[in-house]
Amino acid sequence: MELGGDVFTAIIFQLGFGGLTGFAVGYALKKLLKLALIVAGLIVITVIYLQWKGIITVNYDKLVSAIEGFFKSMAVEASSIYSNIIANLPFAGAFIVGLILGLKAG
Repeated sequence: MELGGDVFTAIIFQLGFGGLTGFAVGYALKKLLKLALIVAGLIVITVIYLQWKGIITVNYDKLVSAIEGFFKSMAVEASSIYSNIIANLPFAGAFIVGLILGLKAG
């Protein structure tokens, strides 16, 4: 009976800790994403303005290839994250639920 209690306690700890950390990460992520989008928007507007005034020239081919490379590398990272989630399913499930709740609350 003692072994079952230890396993149950470990699962409850993983679920609780996963949910709380997921909520905290989701809340902070939403706040940071808002700030990052504002900064990125200001940078884009500045670059467009400087190009319109003839101060700079934007090489759109290189810009598009850099963005494509970034998203390809993110896809590779996502596959390794997926395998870690499967390995830690109770924690990951609670973390994802907490993350969603944190994103909604933020």
